[in-house]
Parts: sequence; C-alpha cells; structure tokens
Amino acid sequence: MSYDPSSIEPKWEKYWDKNKTHQTIENPAFTKQKRFYCLDMFPYPSGAGLHVGHPEGYTASDIISRYKRMNGYNVLHPMGWDAFGLPAENYAIKTGTHPNTSTKKNIKTFKRQIKRLGFSYDWDREINTTDPKYYKWTQWIFIKLFKKGLAYEANMPINWCSSCKTGLANEEVIDGKCSRCNTIVTRRALRQWMLKITAYADRLLKDLDKLDWSNSIKQMQKNWIGKSNGVEIDFKISDTDLSLKIFTTRADTLFGATYVVLAPEHPYAEKIATPEKKIIVKSYQEAAKTKSDLERSHLEKTKTGIFTGAYAINPVNNKKIPIWISDYVLISYGTGAIMAVPAHDQRDFEFAKKHQLPIIQVITNNKDNKPTDLKEAFPGEGYLINSEQFTGLTTKECKEKITEWLVTLSIGKKTVNYKLRDWVFSRQRYWGEPIPIVHCEKCGPVAIPEDQLPLKLPEVKNYHPTETGESPLANIKEWVNTTCPACKAPAKRETNTMPQWAGSCWYFLRYLDPNNNDNLASKEKINYWLPVDLYIGGAEHAVLHLLYSRFWYKFLYDIGVVSHDEPFAKLINQGLILAEDGQKMSKSLGNVINPDDIIAEYGADAMRLYEMFMGPLEMAKPWDTKGIVGIKRFLDKTWRSFEPINPKELLPDKKSELDLKKCLHKTIAKVTSDIEKLSFNTAISALMILVKEILSLRNKVSESVLLEIKNVFARLIAPFAPHLAEELWSILGNKHSIHLQKWPAYDQKFLQNEKFILIIQVNGKIRDKVEVNKNIPNKELEEIALARDKLTKHIENKNIKKVIVVPNKLINIVVSS
Repeated sequence: MSYDPSSIEPKWEKYWDKNKTHQTIENPAFTKQKRFYCLDMFPYPSGAGLHVGHPEGYTASDIISRYKRMNGYNVLHPMGWDAFGLPAENYAIKTGTHPNTSTKKNIKTFKRQIKRLGFSYDWDREINTTDPKYYKWTQWIFIKLFKKGLAYEANMPINWCSSCKTGLANEEVIDGKCSRCNTIVTRRALRQWMLKITAYADRLLKDLDKLDWSNSIKQMQKNWIGKSNGVEIDFKISDTDLSLKIFTTRADTLFGATYVVLAPEHPYAEKIATPEKKIIVKSYQEAAKTKSDLERSHLEKTKTGIFTGAYAINPVNNKKIPIWISDYVLISYGTGAIMAVPAHDQRDFEFAKKHQLPIIQVITNNKDNKPTDLKEAFPGEGYLINSEQFTGLTTKECKEKITEWLVTLSIGKKTVNYKLRDWVFSRQRYWGEPIPIVHCEKCGPVAIPEDQLPLKLPEVKNYHPTETGESPLANIKEWVNTTCPACKAPAKRETNTMPQWAGSCWYFLRYLDPNNNDNLASKEKINYWLPVDLYIGGAEHAVLHLLYSRFWYKFLYDIGVVSHDEPFAKLINQGLILAEDGQKMSKSLGNVINPDDIIAEYGADAMRLYEMFMGPLEMAKPWDTKGIVGIKRFLDKTWRSFEPINPKELLPDKKSELDLKKCLHKTIAKVTSDIEKLSFNTAISALMILVKEILSLRNKVSESVLLEIKNVFARLIAPFAPHLAEELWSILGNKHSIHLQKWPAYDQKFLQNEKFILIIQVNGKIRDKVEVNKNIPNKELEEIALARDKLTKHIENKNIKKVIVVPNKLINIVVSS
C-alpha cells in the first residue's frame, strides 16, 4: 500500500494544536536547562501567499528545532508577521481594500499554509508588527533613541520614489531604482527623521569578527559601512574668510591637486559662485536633483560640471586652483567636496580632459622617477615626483610624513570616514508605526510620555499617499492637533510614519515574552534565551535588516536592556528555489508554483523532504516536479517497510541481523552528523539507503530486532517528515508524540568496517595494496602478502630477515641480498 498524506497529515496537525506539542515550556527550573533559540526571518504577508521557495528556510529551521528538542534542549522556535510598510499598503491600494483588512486576510492565508506544512512553531508566541501591543515597544525604543540624541530631524535631499510617493533609505535603492516597484528614484528635499547609525559604524564593523556568518555576508556589510582612514584638510577659498574641509585617503597626491569639486548640494556651491555664474550653477543644481546617487557616481557616466568662478588655495604649495561643481561628487560621502588629482584618479582624469584642466603627475613607478605620457590615470603606488620636499619618497612614506606635516601646520587632521550614512527613518505613508513625537512652537520636538504608549494609528477611509510629500495622517486634524507634553501649549503630532524595517529590528526579542505589558521582555528571559543560536533567512537582507537589527540591538545593550552586544550568533542564508525554467519565481513571468497544489497532490512531508533533498541548503536550485515524485516513492517505501509481516514468513539469520544493525547505526551516525552540519540532502540519502536495506532484509530478522529498528528509524525521520513519523510511531503502539522522544544514539561497535586496505612494504617502501578482512592472524597476512605477484621481483632470490605486522594497517617484509 502507498502512504496517503491527505488523511494522515491533517490528523496529526490537529493533534499538535490540541496538545500544544510544540509549546516552549518555561517552568521554574527553565534557566538551568540547555536551550536553543532557532529563528526564521519572519515574512511580510503578501496577497499572493507562499510560493514553494518560501518554506525552504522554514523547513531547515524546523528540522533543527525538532532535532534539538529530541536531544534534550529547551527550544524556542516562534513565528510572526512583518505586516507594516509599503508592500502591505501597496497591495491594499491595488485591491481597493483597507490595509488593516487586507493584512489580516493575508496573514490568515499565510498561517494556514505554514501550519499545513507541519512546522513546529510555538503559536502562543505569535506576533504581528501592526498590533498596538507590539508597536508600543517599537515606539518606546524610538523614544529612547530620541532622548539619547540618536533620532533627530533634518531637512535634506533624500531618495524619492514617485510611484510609492515616499522617501527611501539608501539601502532601499538598487541600481538607481526603488527596490519595491522598480521606479527610477529621484532626489527630493524633505523634512526627515534620521537615526544616527553612523555613531555605531565602527562597532558594527569590528564586531563582525565575533559572528559565525558567511564571509560573503560579512563582506557586504563591511563594504556598505565602508571605513576609510585618511586626512581632513582645510582648503581656504580665495578672497573670502571661508574654507572647505576635504577628506582624502591619498594625502600623498596633494601636490597633484589641480582643482576642487563640490557636490551640487554643498552649502557653499551657490554662495561662492561669482555673479555671472550664479544662474548656471543654480540650473545645474536643479538638474542634479533628478538623478540618484548611483546614477551620479557611475564610473562610465559622462562627467558634467560647472565652474563656480571661485578659487581655492592648495595648502601645500599655495597655488590657486578652480572650484567646480559636479554631480559625480556626492554630498553623502566625506564632506561633499573633493580635491581633484586627475593624474591619479580616473574620474578626475576624464573630467580634466573634458574641461581642459591641468594634469600634474606626482607619482611614478619608473626607475628614473620621471613623468610619463599618461593615457589614463595612474592610481597605483610608486615614488613621489613634483612634490617639493617629499619628492623621492615612496607613497607609503609620503602618506605618513605629509600627514604629520599637515597636522603640525594645523591645516589637516587624521580622521576616519565611513560610506555609511545616517538612516532615513521617515515614510510619507499611512501604513506604519506613528512616530511618538509632537511638535511645539516653544519646545520644538517633544517625545510623548512613555505611559501614553502606544500612540495608535488612527483609522481613516483615505489612506492613499499624497503628491505633496506629506503623509495622509496630516489631513486628520483631530488626530494631528494635540497639546505639548512639556508646556501644555497647542502642538501638532508628527505625521510621518516609521519604515517597515522598524518593527523587524527587534521582533526576535518580543518572542521571548510576547504578553509582557510592562517591559519589552523580562530581564530573566532575555538573559536566558539570547543571543539567537541559529538565524535562517534570505541573503537579500544582508545589508538592510541585518545592519539595522544589529544597530538597534547594540543600542539596547548600551542602555542595559539586553546583556549581549550581537543578536544573531550564527546566520545561514538559504539559496533561492528557482522556477522549473531556471528563472526566479515571479507572478509576472507566470512561473510561480503554489505549495497548496504540491501538498494536495504529494503531501506536506513530500514537499519538505524534496526541498531539503534538492541540494545544499545555501545553493540556488531549480524546482523539478519529477524530483518530488521520487520523494513520494521514498515515503511509500517507508510506509511499506512498516507493514506487519506474518511471523511464519520470518526466517531470521544472524548475518542479516548484523548487516541490518550495522546499516542502522551507520545511518544514526550519518544523520546526526549531517543535521548538525545542516547537510540535509545527504542525511535524506542515508535514510533512503536504510529503508532499502529494511525492505530487503526485514523477513530475515527476528520480530524483536525488526521492532527495534522500526523504533529507531521512526525517530530518525521525524524531523524531516513529522506527519509520517507520528503515524508510524502510533502504529508501533506508542502513546506519546514521537517529537517528545529521545534522539537515538549509535553504538560504535557497529561502525567498524569488516575490511581494510593492507599496505604491503618491502624494506619500508610500499610495493602493493590489497583489501583484506580485519583481524586476520599475522601468519595468514604474511602468506597473502608473499603470494602477491607485485612482490615477486622485490623478494625473489633474497633472504627474508623478518616480517613486521601493524594490525589492520600494514605489513613490512625486511629482506637482504
């Protein structure tokens, strides 16, 4: 008979729900029990529901969680919903429903699909970022950041998506386009709330060394933080009292600086422009606003620019050099001004060639230290030329000496610069956490008292984004108008909302204590459960979510809320499951596979096993329906291997029993090792071999041995196919859930190989190898070795002085002429 998942799987899901089989129990002694916190990146509940790629990470974390429970760990394995933000609101607008309504409906669909796959989540800890009881604590964290000066207001140019009608953080812009809707991003000046993540830049960088993460993810974070050691130099502006601060990592090229370039947004750009240049400078500034940072800084773009009419003084030689503005310089990096060294920077070289500006070579790798005819910039290291007292030094020597010289003259200082910018935290949308700030003409921005949290999102009929750059909340006068908590004068509430990333920065903390009304979570539970032992999710969050979460967690550590400074000890990124055509699954491409359809035809356990069997967890792999057919056959074979045998048909023999026990214990060892290494595909292969062996030998072993083997096998397959395992366990006559049983241990004596490769030496040199049975008497080994044809020429007509035997390893025949 074949295994029928349609009748068996729902039965056990109801059993688990009713008996709270997967509930995390915290009794008075729970702090003494070894614990394991296994976390999934929680989903935002889209209207499309899950596709078959989503459960891959959930299945991996579920296998580990079930395995750890069976090994005596107190396991925390929760699930919730990242339900605020642009995706949920855009879906609501598209479908004409209120985001509150559509979000609840989508969560219901997601939860049904997830539960149908048999994941062992503790649903009593379910969280939802749109629940006021949850976002009360998101607002509380924001207030703490505000009071510490890490949340502040700024009027600044930001990334603006005209389709989503909201500002975007730098991290949400990919190739100059909105990461949500693919619309070209422009620049727009708006009042923003910012979070000072830059204050944590060095710690965010340094502490990556503590983490068991892949090198690729660490490198992505390092690149985004972008630490540079250099010098900040004062360039005086000729005929004014002003000076420009310019950061450079190449102080050794100062004598080659022939012009200065300001970002169009630089506060001095219009101020220093001569009267005849002001109009064209203003026009250029306006044009730059329509371009994204990525578009502006692209190396292959044509380098446009405008001369301001003003000059700066190069501090090392007092030469006047022209000040230009160009959009290839970004206000968001360094000081928004650069010294241009066209001989040694390709962008500067192209700009200088186009605008006929001087190019002075100050570094050469020629042995005679003479300038060369440059066809392009030379960015490398070498020896200084045309650099007065520094001529002849190596670039390394010059960097040190010229930096000391600049510092001594008080025109430069050593400094560290970061590519990382402060986090744009405002969204001009409705569906997000209200920012708990009121604006008072007398007091300025004031945090609402903590005992008034949560500040609830008001119910509105029109939640559509506006064209003005204001949130729809600005139109709700009865909500906006309030009193100042400090002076009681009339005040207005903040109408921008938080980004989607706010709720996901700390959600893993709330799982510890989801019903705590007095604290984010109790100190006792924080100390016990954190940091997260294993975090599984997509690599698309390598910068955004992970960087933001680490920042908030470090802040909570600094104010004494948590007792560790990193939230996620080990991180695994599962690879994409591609469509059958090898492309990424997409509704627009029509290649999405719905897990409901797969489960209806093959069952949840088959889908779980197939996704783990496709290949290594961290690799991308295409879906292949033929593959899941093979997995279903394996489950059918497993089912048949448990069918009862008529005792009269049993013909046990010792060799078969020994062979089956050896296979069983090798499988225990293999599956145990592979689960620990997250090598689920090879663990499943080992289970397949064992099933084949059971079917082959089950009528050649005694009833007691067969029962023992079935007992063990059911537990081995339980983390992978929990429904089937539960049914098999019940068939064996057990009353309590298999998932609460002890993981089987292997016996070392059954892992011994019967044979080994005998190395045959003559006078210490290897002359032959042969496979033989273990523990053969020495005399017999000698006879086998001497009979080998390959030895004839080495021992023929020679005296055998002695024979040395190393048991189960080698034999050395010592001969003389």
